[in-house]
Amino acid sequence: MTTLTTTPDGSAAPRSAPPVSPVPASRRPRQGGTVLAVPALVWYLVFMVGPLLAIFVIAALHWPGMLQPVSFAGLDNVRVVLDDPVFWDAVRNTAVQLAVAVPVMIVCAFMLGYYVAQRPPGHRVIRYLLFIPGLISTPAKAMVFYAALAPDGLLNGGLESLGLGSLADAWLASPSTALACLIALDIWAGIGFTAVLFAARLGSVPDELGEAAQLDGAGHWRTMWSVHFPVIRDYVGVVTMLQFLWTLFGSAQHVLLLTQGGPGTSSTTLSFLVYQKAFIAADLGYSQTVGVLLFLVGLVGLLTIRRVFRQNY
Repeated sequence: MTTLTTTPDGSAAPRSAPPVSPVPASRRPRQGGTVLAVPALVWYLVFMVGPLLAIFVIAALHWPGMLQPVSFAGLDNVRVVLDDPVFWDAVRNTAVQLAVAVPVMIVCAFMLGYYVAQRPPGHRVIRYLLFIPGLISTPAKAMVFYAALAPDGLLNGGLESLGLGSLADAWLASPSTALACLIALDIWAGIGFTAVLFAARLGSVPDELGEAAQLDGAGHWRTMWSVHFPVIRDYVGVVTMLQFLWTLFGSAQHVLLLTQGGPGTSSTTLSFLVYQKAFIAADLGYSQTVGVLLFLVGLVGLLTIRRVFRQNY
């Protein structure tokens, strides 16, 4: 490399720069991150991919119990499942649960999160109050709802005190209201936690965006849905996917604790049907066939939500 130097008479003369010595190989950064990821990769393969593959294997078997002989069933389990009216009742109940619980939860949680993100008086206390349902165990949540919805519970007692005793019902034991009670529990259990997540994300949106929209005459409602929502659209999609999966796969515990899938099959969901057939009816092939279908529903749902909430820019 050649540079210019100034001579005593003021003229410029070329001067060769000293050659740059190459960096020794021992001082170059080493690519060792792959080795550090091996334990996590092995854990994922053994405890995540392994059980997933086992579901598909067991779905092709006739296995009437853990200690019973196993035989190959092929597609017989699929035929049995599709011919079972209980399965279609579970599909209908799950579809209703997802169609009601997830949109209501996401919309209400986003609105609550936006309100908290505006830092109203006592917003720190509001955050803690919204987070309380996430700190309560599932059995405790079920007991709260059972105390409220039992025939002699708080809801019927309140209706009696208001002179509306004719509206009282055995809410968890009625075919027309059992599933609605479970959906209400799903919404109550998830809306506060989701609102806190939205508030945390909305808190990182520059205040100048909302101030500019209000200077242009936009109210809080329009600012919330036309300015803030598009900015965190991808995050809304992530939270929606999480709540979709939780509602789809986690509803079994609420059904087990409150209604046992009844009365009849009025509150049986697909996730509870997997549990019921595996641990009560001891039909592992049927159970895991439903599990495979449940996995496919979850996969299609995730891809759909991701496409709906992807950014348009």
